[in-house]
Amino acid sequence: MLSQQLLNGLVLGCVYALIALGYTMVYGIMQLINFAHGEVYMIGAYIGVIVLGMLGADAIAGVNPWLLLVGAVVGAAAIATGWGIALERLAYRPLRKAGRLAPLITALGASIFLQNFVMLAMGAREKVFAELFKGMYVIVGALHVSAPQLAILIVSPLLMVSLTILVKKTKLGLAMRATAQDPTMAALCGMRPDIVIAATFAIGSALAAVAGVLVASLYGVVNFYIGYQAGLKAFTAAVLGGIGNIPGAMLGGFVLGMIEALGAGYISSEYKDVYAFVVLIAILLVKPGGLLGERVAEKV
Repeated sequence: MLSQQLLNGLVLGCVYALIALGYTMVYGIMQLINFAHGEVYMIGAYIGVIVLGMLGADAIAGVNPWLLLVGAVVGAAAIATGWGIALERLAYRPLRKAGRLAPLITALGASIFLQNFVMLAMGAREKVFAELFKGMYVIVGALHVSAPQLAILIVSPLLMVSLTILVKKTKLGLAMRATAQDPTMAALCGMRPDIVIAATFAIGSALAAVAGVLVASLYGVVNFYIGYQAGLKAFTAAVLGGIGNIPGAMLGGFVLGMIEALGAGYISSEYKDVYAFVVLIAILLVKPGGLLGERVAEKV
């Protein structure tokens, strides 16, 4: 059914957009592709499992599932924020004045390290995310919207709107835009680029962790390698929309989700990962900067 596939695409798009925002914010300020960002998403999902596990099955059974989900989301976002700040401070800040290759290699190394660290700490087997919304659906005409899907459709746009307001209307957002444009001049104007960059990592990591918990509640399982594929898809979404462009990351996420859902539903689910990359190549051939990317003059 077309309407159901569109719903699935919208849900996927919300997830990809949330993760892609972290990629595009960091790139916009530092010109760095943080390949470890997908692992922060994975860590957020694991933290959700841990939070619910600490409560225990008996405690979960007697509490409103929406409150439990909020608790898991808040806990994951808080801890992932710390991970993001630590990653920036330990892995990227010492290399800020190095060439572009060194931070890129470090990002790949950080991704591999985090993936293996979680595998050793949590085990290689999949972890089960507690089924909070068993049998809970919202029926809209012919559509059956599960409670986790509804949570994604509500939370993701709220976070995107909140981020847009933060960037456009607050002093932190002004500092982020100034640092992205000219960090030296921003520092001369009294801003502190180190703090601004750390805040950017923190916000992006929190958004990725929220996405991790929401996806874990939707599919019910978590493993240590989910960050690789999700991170790759989100990075593709960021490039598709225009890397460094926040609205572009959102648009790219939704376009990617729709392509994947419709391709899997009407062509073949075996090649669902291929469709988005084919469209990405086609779009970049026409618009190298992405859908909303600006044409930048080549530096001599």
